[in-house]
Amino acid sequence: MLKKIAIVGTVGLPANYGGFETLTEYITKALNTEFDFTVYCSSKSYDKKLECYNNCRLKYVNLEANGMQSILYDMLCIMDALKYADTIVVLGVSGCVILPFVRLFSKKKFIVNIDGLEWKRQKWNGFAKWFLKFSERLAVKYADQVVADNKVIQNHVSTSYGKPSHLIAYGGDHTTRETLSATSLKQYPFLKHPYAFKVCRIEPENNIEMILQAFSKTKQLPLVLVGNWNKSDFGRQMKRNYDGISHIHLLDPIYNQKLLNELRSNCYMYVHGHSAGGTNPSLVEAMSLGLPVVAYGVQYNSETTCNQAFYFQSSDELSDLMSSILKSDLVTNAATMKTIADKLYTWIGVAEKYKALF
Repeated sequence: MLKKIAIVGTVGLPANYGGFETLTEYITKALNTEFDFTVYCSSKSYDKKLECYNNCRLKYVNLEANGMQSILYDMLCIMDALKYADTIVVLGVSGCVILPFVRLFSKKKFIVNIDGLEWKRQKWNGFAKWFLKFSERLAVKYADQVVADNKVIQNHVSTSYGKPSHLIAYGGDHTTRETLSATSLKQYPFLKHPYAFKVCRIEPENNIEMILQAFSKTKQLPLVLVGNWNKSDFGRQMKRNYDGISHIHLLDPIYNQKLLNELRSNCYMYVHGHSAGGTNPSLVEAMSLGLPVVAYGVQYNSETTCNQAFYFQSSDELSDLMSSILKSDLVTNAATMKTIADKLYTWIGVAEKYKALF
């Protein structure tokens, strides 16, 4: 009889949102003959509701999986999973405030991936920061096993809570190199010439303004930046400020994976501005594609890239780097990023580590 595993804390399957969803997609795909998986999904995010996917049972909850509703969403999923699961995998900490209560009557096993240090993100107000840090503390204390996706987070768990954790990052080898099609070149004629590329959520902590300032001063290399510009006042302001600059191309979100891979695969360099969150899936994907990486010089990013990328910490530093970097250095860096990704960031490797935990 297969061990029953419940996965809580994602928008759901099929994956169409972010890192946790992609993680769930690939570990269930790799391990579905060895474990009996149930994955909880937000019915708000799926018009078509499947009973089964990747040989996993899907259960739907009529709440949003993100924002304030995610707390209740995760707690309801955990309570339901207690009825049948041997092990409950919780991705993220917001619903972990329920774990002390659960421990009063249940000995079910809990594996918690604490994600990035959410309470440090600029977008949260004071109460939200306090709550997320409180949730993290409870998650670490009451979990049987803790997963950290970055060495910096693993060190934080050890120094702040005195507890060991398992270092398991993300895979990036689901991305594929694509040649620019005639259709794409017609739609985006600026892709015919060398360009820098970035894709991310448009949030201050991703150093959007720093990157845009640097490229506005450095005209020899255009920037193509894909993101959700209309999601926030900050995004709309950035678009107003920089959309009129001829060599800066601000594109709306691209949900066609093939097209996104075309734009990424053929860039002159990949610019990564994230300053929070641990191991960012978009960075791992760029490395797996064999792109030269210019990253914001925070410890998360240097750990992910094994300190082998190019780094900046201000718009002036990035601007200077753009002016001085040699094509031969970028070619060498691209090969190095690919080698690191092939060694550290494959989904088979990730799945094997979760299998050992299960």
